[in-house]
Amino acid sequence: MSTATTSIAANHIGGAWIRSLSAEYFDIKNPATSETLASIALAEPSDVAAAVDAASAAFPAWRRTPPQERIQYLFKFKRLLEEHSTEIARITTEENGKTLAESLGELQRGIENVEVACGIPTLMQGYNLEDIAAGIDEMMIRQPLGVVAAITPFNFPAMIPLWFLPYAIACGNTFVLKPSERVPLTARRLVELLEQTGLPKGVVNLVVGGKSAVDTLLHHPDVKAISFVGSTPVAKYIYAEGAAHGKRVQCQGGAKNFVVVMPDADLEMTAKIVSDSAFGCAGQRCLAVAGALTVGEASREFPRALLELAAKIRVGNGLDDGVQMGPVITPDSKARISGLIERGLEQGAEMLLDGRTGGGDAQGNFLRPTVLAGVSESNDLNGTEIFGPVLSLREAADLDDAIQMIARNPYGNSSAIFTSSGNSARKFRYESPTGNIGVNIGVAAPMAYFPFSGWKDSFLGVLHGQGRDGVAFYTDQKVVVERWPKEWTRKF
Repeated sequence: MSTATTSIAANHIGGAWIRSLSAEYFDIKNPATSETLASIALAEPSDVAAAVDAASAAFPAWRRTPPQERIQYLFKFKRLLEEHSTEIARITTEENGKTLAESLGELQRGIENVEVACGIPTLMQGYNLEDIAAGIDEMMIRQPLGVVAAITPFNFPAMIPLWFLPYAIACGNTFVLKPSERVPLTARRLVELLEQTGLPKGVVNLVVGGKSAVDTLLHHPDVKAISFVGSTPVAKYIYAEGAAHGKRVQCQGGAKNFVVVMPDADLEMTAKIVSDSAFGCAGQRCLAVAGALTVGEASREFPRALLELAAKIRVGNGLDDGVQMGPVITPDSKARISGLIERGLEQGAEMLLDGRTGGGDAQGNFLRPTVLAGVSESNDLNGTEIFGPVLSLREAADLDDAIQMIARNPYGNSSAIFTSSGNSARKFRYESPTGNIGVNIGVAAPMAYFPFSGWKDSFLGVLHGQGRDGVAFYTDQKVVVERWPKEWTRKF
């Protein structure tokens, strides 16, 4: 926390940039340099309530705006995002730490969601049937919910808000975004670009705050739906609290993602893909590989190939040329990750590559890749989301054994298999109990027109983000049954 007396205006409410009157300030720091990028006054409940009120006031006119007109703003937004892509990516790298290439890739994934939401005149269509009985017709139509909100994390400051915002407003809802207070500058720039489209005031609002801001959204009677991405404990809190207050809720929680490396896999290619997945974005993504389960001959050959690659990864400031991995988000995160590694070693894991000494600027939150072997099922690391550049290796007797290991883990976000066998790939796809499956893919990230799935402790809800699920989440279904007898018609 900071005792600063000045701050940037972090909240966008009813079309205006507003500084909170809160006395609680937060410094946004560059994880690579510890430089303070900006200070913000954290939103108070009154700020959040004002944002909801602005969204409520904008809703009646916005829901009556034809879908074809609503998406014109998104077409303009997409163009502006593309024109300012390098600028936005630099902001993301400065406040999050990931490399510029990773920030550009993240933004592109967000832009794809804007593109899909531009299809809302088709995606939002219902269906009908004539003559369900003599002279009676029936139809299902989709209507917007009202004010909806999203609470988004630090690890993808551009992409994750764009999982939700485009679909929500294209469907006719108005929107309140509460990004992580650690990385609000990217979201701020997104909203500035939305302003340039001429989007009506109050349709999209931004508030930057902590738990009190979240609780205000959860409890406010005018907020009809909440989308969340973050850790599982917080996801469970938001899901329960939101549901208790009558809201529709979707919560993407934590993850512990495993890959199975079969002996018939191309081990050199597999090592490259797994290394990129485990250590890209410093391991701070919900689809990062956290554990590799090797089968048969792969248990001898795969670690060698992986270690050779991981040891050569260049760590540093994400804006510097040639850097392959940036810092973790905060000093506390660095200390937590180092502590988890130590705990894993105390419980019997074997250190193959120790990344705790860091790299890059000493002022930054740098770690290097860590690879551990012999992580037993009882080891705390096996069921803990480390959210850092740490990969655990375990041996499996065969594919069935590997699938059972995945099944016993409480998380179910993603899993992948590396093999040249179609039979093994189909068996894995059929039986592995995770919502996203990769076959010779290290990061099984769904395209924008598919749902970002997740099972078990990795997701709470029914409808996921993106694509048709996103449209269904942000609309209510209304069924209309009509009869027009002839004698009634003749009276008019």
